Amino acid sequence: MSKSDVIVLDGLRLTRAEVARVARGASVELDSGQLEKVRKAADFLADKVHCGEPIYGVTTGFGSNADRLLGAHRARDELPGGHPDAPEGSLMEELQRNLIVTHAVCVGEPFPVPVVRAMLVIRINTLMRGHSGIRVETLQALAAMLNRGIAPVIPRKGSVGASGDLAPLSHLAIVLLGGGEAFHEGERLAGAEALKRAGLSPVKLSFKEGLALNNGTTQMLATAVLALERLEQLLVTADLAAAMSLDAFAGRSGAMREEVHALRPHPGQVETAARMRELLDGSTLIDIPYHLVPRFRPWTVEAWHTPEAQAQRFDICWDWVPVSQRHGREAFYHRFLPFRGGKKHQPQDAYCMRCVPQVHGAVRDAVAQACRVIDIELNAVTDNPLVFPEAKNPRYIEDQVISAGHFHGMPLALVMSYVKAAIPVLASISERRLNKLVDAATNDGLPAFLTGNEDATDSGFMIVQYSAAALVNDLATRAHPASVYSIPTSANAEDHVSMGANEARHVLDMTEDLSHVLALELFTAAQALEYRQDMLNAARALAREGDWRALAAKVTGAPPVGHRHHEQFVEEVRSLMRVLADAESFHAGHAVRRTLERLREEVAFLRSDRPMDSDVRRICELVAEGSLLD
Repeated sequence: MSKSDVIVLDGLRLTRAEVARVARGASVELDSGQLEKVRKAADFLADKVHCGEPIYGVTTGFGSNADRLLGAHRARDELPGGHPDAPEGSLMEELQRNLIVTHAVCVGEPFPVPVVRAMLVIRINTLMRGHSGIRVETLQALAAMLNRGIAPVIPRKGSVGASGDLAPLSHLAIVLLGGGEAFHEGERLAGAEALKRAGLSPVKLSFKEGLALNNGTTQMLATAVLALERLEQLLVTADLAAAMSLDAFAGRSGAMREEVHALRPHPGQVETAARMRELLDGSTLIDIPYHLVPRFRPWTVEAWHTPEAQAQRFDICWDWVPVSQRHGREAFYHRFLPFRGGKKHQPQDAYCMRCVPQVHGAVRDAVAQACRVIDIELNAVTDNPLVFPEAKNPRYIEDQVISAGHFHGMPLALVMSYVKAAIPVLASISERRLNKLVDAATNDGLPAFLTGNEDATDSGFMIVQYSAAALVNDLATRAHPASVYSIPTSANAEDHVSMGANEARHVLDMTEDLSHVLALELFTAAQALEYRQDMLNAARALAREGDWRALAAKVTGAPPVGHRHHEQFVEEVRSLMRVLADAESFHAGHAVRRTLERLREEVAFLRSDRPMDSDVRRICELVAEGSLLD
């Protein structure tokens, strides 16, 4: 295995990118220098236990049993009939084993293997800090389990996010003990069998090792890391979809200008505006003069007079603005020719186009805040109690083995609540752009539902918008924060919990629907963009033929020959012909064009109704893969 496939863990430098690499198959190596700190903490704890010091979770019970010290022998041995199920070893060893086997009670479908691998690397990394009391050999066994492809079966539901992710982490640890179930080489096996096939042996836990293994924020952190990685990719996809929609709409660029965003410099907003400028660079559709943009008219046999043009899937038209309607608007018609085509005469676009930097940017800032918290958490110690072998001037054991609350997931829960609320926002503005493109009342001259519909039998992209609307509604109903609703546990010993595991799991699940909404927008925007480019270039080609009468045939409202404004009409049609003929080819920005070309390699333009399920499935796959971003 190459060095690039191995992540060295020292408890101090693990990154989100490295967690994702391990989730996808990279191996781990334990830093030898840091293992000495792990060994020192374990030796220190063993020494204190042998000295008879009372230590929470080591020589006492857990949770509501914290006030009960372990005895020298099992009281259950005195019960009538004895204690036939008593395990070998001391009560302290039994305590750690029981902590794992009784806490592995999650329910539901298991997490995918990448999530479990992310949990393993995060748990190993936090234990490498040397404040948990775990033995080196136990930690090495956990790393070997990861490196040899054993992924414990962890049902998705069962953590309240304090004391950490107790139940899911117990499923993670129980396989190390030879229990539970695990995936190995694509097969679901008993934990003992998975260890055997991988050439590993079960581990018998020592002092505090059960607590070290199952007490922490690992499930919520692993799902959060993978969700944020996905969201960072989907934010770039959302910008791309918005740029393609804006090009297809032939929108205005002023709302993206650098000097505009310098006046309200939220980081995500500034970054989004810069990305949009980059994506739209080279476009001849953005800021196009209103009079150049024709309006869609259904194709007819008489629409075009050459065989090449006759192959078009549309007709085009403009309305001539009568002289009587220009009074008070002379300045406007001095700048723009008096033809109404597809573009409405307004200098600002709808919010879903104009406010992309503000909305996408706010989502970016939410994700950035979550990343900041997650980056801290990745190299934090989150179990309890914490072991400080080198504490200065300790008076009591409580000065060196300190019970605290690092297992509490609220820092993660709250930022994931923030992200959770942001996901439907990103999906909603995407669906609004999609809707704007399919609605003939708002798409500035494109066909209704983006289909020619010559015989009134086609639905085109009508139901694509339905699917997007359904997904947005589903996302919105799932956006309620779990973190605001604590349910006490452990007989009220754990009387305020974070529910962060639910929060992060929800976010990871919601990224799939967000991905689908963005895919549907790209699918729709590609259709709209081709119509817009083809209609404009058809007008340009017609103008380049040099026959003003052919162009005039595309204009409605012309005064009849002999009318006092007929000559003016002819001259204005000739002006439109010259401007169109002199224009360069109409096309989207460079990046948008490359995306359209890539998309068209997989999904063809919809000339008339056809089964669309395979098209939708493929565009969703392209977005999920991130291949449109290449």
